[in-house]
Amino acid sequence: GIDLHRGILALARRFEAESPSAALSGSGPAIALGLFGLSNHDNVGGIFRNAAAFGVRAALLDDASCDPFYRKAIRVSVGGVFKTPFYRGGTDLAHVAAFRDAGFECVALSPNGDEELADAPFAARTALLLGAEGSGLSDAVLRQTRTIRIAMAPGFDSLNVAATSAVALHALFTRARARLVQGG
Repeated sequence: GIDLHRGILALARRFEAESPSAALSGSGPAIALGLFGLSNHDNVGGIFRNAAAFGVRAALLDDASCDPFYRKAIRVSVGGVFKTPFYRGGTDLAHVAAFRDAGFECVALSPNGDEELADAPFAARTALLLGAEGSGLSDAVLRQTRTIRIAMAPGFDSLNVAATSAVALHALFTRARARLVQGG
């Protein structure tokens, strides 16, 4: 019976990117995220926590995805939503086009991906695309992108989307660090 505060916790001005291109501005090597159809605040918060940990430049969320500034997403992200710029709105295919226009190679994570994450080469500017658990990314997105899968034990086909983001972002972050050390 403890009455916990459920009202306003803070009042702040929202600073969101005005457009996908504004969120993706900048040059040089970068990791970005595309989040499509993610309606679970825990997953979005977990992904933003991983994004902050692995230096993601920006995230684009379609209008079917939940608001990263929802209090539960903020809590799960441990504040990561305040570190990673994002734009929310539009469609998955519009965001794929925005990534390409900004010079990013789009890589879609799917249990049926053509390449294994451990063996896949990545461009210096890579956008990882993640879809909702269950339905995943749309066929239209999968047809327009490289598809990557994470190897798993026989008989099991997928990870939670937030766990998937952690595994994939770690792989990209590690390879990006290695390129910097090698001077490329």
